[in-house]
Amino acid sequence: MGLFASKRKILGRGVHFSTNEEGPPRYSPHHFDGSTVHRNHGLQIPPTIVVSDEESSTSERRGSRAELRRSSVYSTMDLVPQLEHYANSLPRQMMRSRPSLETLRKTFEVVEIGMDGASTSDSGSLPGPDMGNEDSQDPNIKAPVRFGWIVGVMVRCMLNIWGVILFLRLSWITSQAGIVLTCVIILMSVVVTNVTALSISAIATNGRVVSGGAYFMISRTLGPEIGGPIGMVFSFANALACALNTVGFAEVVRDLMQEFDATMVDPVNDVRIVGVLTITVLLLISMAGMEWESKTQILFFLVLLISFANYFVGTLIPPSIEKQAVGIFGYRGDIFVENLTPNWRGPDAGFFRMFSIFFPAAIGILSGANISGDLKDPATAIPKGTLMAIFWTTVSYLGIAVTVGSCVVRDASGNGSHILLGNNTDGCVGLACNMGWNFTDCIQSQSCKYGLANSVKVLGQVSGFYYLITAGVFAASLSSALGFLVSAPKVFQCLCNDKIYPYIIFFAKGYGKNNEPLRAYMLCYVIAIAFILIAELNTIAALISNFFLCSYCLINFSCFHASITNSPGWRPSFHYYSKWTALFGAVISVVLMFLFTWWAALVTFCIIFLLFGYVNYNKPKVNWGSSVQAGTYNMALSYSVSLTGVEDHVKNFRPQCLVLTGPPNQRPALVDFVGSFTKHISLMICGDIILEQDRKTRPQDATDSLVKWMNKRKVRSFYTPLSADNLRAGSKQLLQASGLGKLKPNTLVLGFKTNWRDSAPESIEDYISTIYDTFDSNYCLCILRMMDGLDISDNLEFEVNQGFEPDENVENQDQQTNEEDTADDMSDEGSSDQIKTVFQNDQGKKTIDVYWIADDGGLTLLVPYLITRRKRWHKCKVRVFIIGDEQNMEEGRNEMLALLKRFRLDVSDVIVMTDIEKQPHPKNRSRFVDSVAPFRLYDGQQEGASVQELRHNAPWKVSDKEFEAFKLKSERKVRLNEIIRKNSQHTALVLVSLPVPQSDCPSALYMAWLDTLTCGLHCPAVLIRGNQQNVLTFYCQ
Repeated sequence: MGLFASKRKILGRGVHFSTNEEGPPRYSPHHFDGSTVHRNHGLQIPPTIVVSDEESSTSERRGSRAELRRSSVYSTMDLVPQLEHYANSLPRQMMRSRPSLETLRKTFEVVEIGMDGASTSDSGSLPGPDMGNEDSQDPNIKAPVRFGWIVGVMVRCMLNIWGVILFLRLSWITSQAGIVLTCVIILMSVVVTNVTALSISAIATNGRVVSGGAYFMISRTLGPEIGGPIGMVFSFANALACALNTVGFAEVVRDLMQEFDATMVDPVNDVRIVGVLTITVLLLISMAGMEWESKTQILFFLVLLISFANYFVGTLIPPSIEKQAVGIFGYRGDIFVENLTPNWRGPDAGFFRMFSIFFPAAIGILSGANISGDLKDPATAIPKGTLMAIFWTTVSYLGIAVTVGSCVVRDASGNGSHILLGNNTDGCVGLACNMGWNFTDCIQSQSCKYGLANSVKVLGQVSGFYYLITAGVFAASLSSALGFLVSAPKVFQCLCNDKIYPYIIFFAKGYGKNNEPLRAYMLCYVIAIAFILIAELNTIAALISNFFLCSYCLINFSCFHASITNSPGWRPSFHYYSKWTALFGAVISVVLMFLFTWWAALVTFCIIFLLFGYVNYNKPKVNWGSSVQAGTYNMALSYSVSLTGVEDHVKNFRPQCLVLTGPPNQRPALVDFVGSFTKHISLMICGDIILEQDRKTRPQDATDSLVKWMNKRKVRSFYTPLSADNLRAGSKQLLQASGLGKLKPNTLVLGFKTNWRDSAPESIEDYISTIYDTFDSNYCLCILRMMDGLDISDNLEFEVNQGFEPDENVENQDQQTNEEDTADDMSDEGSSDQIKTVFQNDQGKKTIDVYWIADDGGLTLLVPYLITRRKRWHKCKVRVFIIGDEQNMEEGRNEMLALLKRFRLDVSDVIVMTDIEKQPHPKNRSRFVDSVAPFRLYDGQQEGASVQELRHNAPWKVSDKEFEAFKLKSERKVRLNEIIRKNSQHTALVLVSLPVPQSDCPSALYMAWLDTLTCGLHCPAVLIRGNQQNVLTFYCQ
């Protein structure tokens, strides 16, 4: 009673409550006797595991939350709701679990004994997770750096959105498209990014987000099939974007050097040298840790703010003569009106051309989400920081577009001598004429080098101090490059940890307190250098935009799909989104991909589909509760319900099979046989009847192991275990309750009871009664008999159904498992449990012989037809044997051929058996009599009293009267077996019409008939019978 007693001792010291802002009340000993009983109601206060004030203060100093382990009023073992019980998805922690139902149902004495000494209850003493600070480690180790929403998301996103396009292209776009259309372009881009940000916010607040950013969100929402490809493409796109921004910085540095007549080698190699040096420095900053990287980004942010302030102050300063010469005249209404409308220049100029040039300036919205693992509270930081970043960057873009369009004319010569000295403006062309400047010559010759339409340095020329804008360009390009250099390894590390693709797990290893992916950093560095040195960056730039748009599309689609599936697990705390706006964002992203660069869009989709095909083929063993799973469930449920309103039609009949396999891995031949004509066609349910005496020895994970076994064998079947007292009771329950609506079995498939002669009478009675119940339930029936039996479980510890005792011979002696392989047989590891059967072999050009003795509605013909549709069986020829007389043999054969032709069944031959009426060979007749002999009563040789006693003691035995009454039928079965053995000894498969037992037919005699019909064959034999309803038709309606 160790733990139980300790509880009482603690309670004996009393309890008082202490609260704080960080967690629930803590309990400590003080002035309360927990062992007393309430005087009025006799209610015993449930014991509580107590943490004292001293202990709680110590745990607070260590940064961990005091644990509350209090039982509910229902039971001392039944705990109150606790956060730790729901934290089973958190990594690197040992979780507490609530007591199981089995533990709660135990008697008080059993629980008390189990708790004596070492605690054995399910609510054991494993350390619970520290939910207050999950990353708390040893107090001597410094905690990892975690960022809030401003530094971690908003600043990072703003830095990535503010790129070189802002400083070097926005003024030129304004001159081409005009102020109005430029604002439209900015707002259209913001619509796409804002809708995507709303989708990101919804996904990020639907549960805890760890590292991996956009990849993590997409993969956990849409599953690994979609998440894996986009994670690979998104990581690569970030690496390329890092290279592009580095090259953008290097080109600005080269141009600045050329202004001072400084050259290292030549213009091209100067860009390469500066680019490699720059990205090396950025790599060192990244590898120094997120703390250093964050400080660097803040420095860049401050430089950008100063450059913005420098620009806006410059627009207010009255322009000098030098500024007016380059087209800068300050705020003027006529310049504003002139620049409102577009002025397209160049053969490719147009709205969507300008849109495609500007849109990459908006692709930085995922920068905060990509480092989600380094945020204090991703669910709060990502929505707030991303949306605020979009708002402020949009204001800055619109402000610069409007102000620069109000201050600068489109064309200027830059020549100070072009000033008009008088008021004569005759022959002067352009808006500058009204302001005393004549730029007519360069306008007419289209040789102007300054103005909005001609210079990319307008912002620097407008600003108060030119080189502060240059510093802003440096900060924008370097901050974007650094942001992408950090994002790519973080996303790639998460992808590697998921083990979706081979050979990349090497890059998953993290180092230091922040689990920095140093190996992934080096990979990103190598990729970036490769494209800095050798790539055609203008071509790759188009791919990058498409990669990011593809990511936006899938993020929006993830949000839409998760919403439309109505999964109970989709409960985002961010409510300001709509599934329809998310769908709009997904569609518009695809449209923009093709409008920008159609060939790059095709390349992107081809890469995505190739990566998707690989993941879909390999089926990674992960289960993230994706919306695809929820959607699959919704579709299955919807179709199943709608199917209930559809009336059955003979054209749509499918043999939906309930297969009494027991554990499926112990009768693989039976599983493979049914799978050969149901896979991708109809329903298959493997029923496992577990007898009461076998329940205690059955492993707890047996169901999961058997399902894995079937999945590994690629068997499309459900597995249904059922506890019952005997085979008949279990099968009867399965016949009545299996299936759902119209997805309900109509055919029962059994294995043949080969050892029936040595079985107990009750076992035979159960087996035959199961057949009776099948026909009474209006089910079709198939019984499979293999030459050496079906069971491979002789040496397995796991129990088998008593209705199918193992045979003396196993299916294949050289494939028997030994005692050491017992555990493997129930698992999905290795290949020892995947025994190959005859139904998995290529049958070549053998024949399938069908003995259609009785008209059962056509199931006897339909099953072999379905089997021959399989690749392994499609070369087999089907022969049909029918009964006829010698005089009308040809006429009967032609009639059957005509019928089969109208059924559109490809039958190679029809054979009429005219000698079925002949007497069987005496030796075969004697063998049949001998097989029944142990089950005969032999009451004809006894007196009346003795006969009654015999019948009372052995009611299951066959009386002489019954044996004589069925003698003719028995001889017909023996004769039919002779014909079958003569014609079908070495065929691939034999199907024989199953005789329907009469109600007065003894079970042992009927069992002997089934044995006689199929004995002596060296191929699988199937006794098959329909339910006397048509399953074939030659009509179109």
